[in-house]
Formats: sequence, structure tokens, C-alpha cells
Amino acid sequence: MPKIQIMPSILAADFGRLAEGCKRAEEAGADQIHVDVMDGVFVPNISFGPDVVRMSAANVKIPQNVHLMVQRPQDHLEKFVTAGSDTIQIHIEAKCDVPETLAAIRAMGRRPAITLNPETPVESIFECLENRWVDEVLVMSVHPGFGGQSYIAYVEEKCATIRRMADWVDLAIDGGIDDQTVARAAAVGCNLYVAGSYLFKQDDMAAAIADLRKQAEEAYCSSL
Repeated sequence: MPKIQIMPSILAADFGRLAEGCKRAEEAGADQIHVDVMDGVFVPNISFGPDVVRMSAANVKIPQNVHLMVQRPQDHLEKFVTAGSDTIQIHIEAKCDVPETLAAIRAMGRRPAITLNPETPVESIFECLENRWVDEVLVMSVHPGFGGQSYIAYVEEKCATIRRMADWVDLAIDGGIDDQTVARAAAVGCNLYVAGSYLFKQDDMAAAIADLRKQAEEAYCSSL
């Protein structure tokens, strides 16, 4: 069984106290920090840039999982690598040469990952899996661009297909993950869980992370 990992999204943290939010997540038992980068073009919202990744990397020891919701990810790779990214996720829907961009991420010593939106056919990433261009796949279970949305259940079929095709890949899910949905995602093969609003609103984030991890491990094991 692949390692179950919980990745708090700092898009849901207090923007005026981001460093504190990153430290809080790490101290609560988070496995990685998830940083949502939006350019206002690929998605309508604008969020973080390389300086936020640099700040997070300087304040915690856990990896930086960076989600590039940008139109031209190839133009930004070097800046985010230099800032301290460990995994860099690009969208299959972005305007770039996907194989070339993923290869560039790997050549820079970082983990390449591919992301697909809820409506995007799962077949669009088959080539990435067949050629092992990626170490991680991120399935969006909300429409990208804003936090706090509800979980879209129909993406579970995509997750199950990916897991059947690639038992070696880290399979992440992002959007609406909480104590009511994490087991469903685990049952279809996800092992990485991005949770933002649910975790940062908790008084006891450590207990919430521990509960998500326990539910995910039990559901994943039951699905084998």
C-alpha cells in the first residue's frame, strides 16, 4: 500500500499569518504543504507566487507540493524550483508541451506531477502514465480557482481508473476533502489528500489530520 499523506492547503490559511499557518500544519502532523499558485488567466483567481513557497520552505521541514494553476507553467518552473518546491504539478489543460515541461521539472531535480480538472477525460493523461513521465497525479474534485467548494463525486471513477492503470503512482485528490469524503477517495485508490478549509477551521488540527489519516488507511486497505 502506498503511503497515506495529508497535505494542508495554505490557500485556506490566514493570509496575514501564512508562516504561522505553515508551522501549525507541520506541528499538527501534515506530510506536505500544498501551495496553490493561480495566475488569473488559467483560473479567474490570483493567489501565491514563488515568494510564498520560499517562505513556507524556510519555516517548515516537510516538502512543498506546488500546484501551478497557470496558463504557461513552462515560463515559471525555474522560479518555483529556486524557491524550494519539491513536487510541481502542472495541468494537462495548460498551454504547454506537457512531456517537455514534465521532463524539465524532473531535470531540475523535482517530482513532476500532472493535474486534471473534473470534466477532463482521464484518457488525456494515459500517455503520462504509460511513459512514467510523472511521479504523481492530482485529480481535482472541485473546479479549480477557489477554496471551500463541495466535493464532486463523479471524479471517483477517474481515480479508480488511474489506480488500476498505475499502482506505482502517487494519486492525489484536491477539493472538498474532509471527514465525510476522505474514505470515499481512499476507496478508489487515492493516497494523497489535499485539505484546506476543513483543516484550517479546526481548533485541533492535529486530531483532524489523525482522523483523516486513520479513515484513509482503513478505506484504502479495505479496497485492496
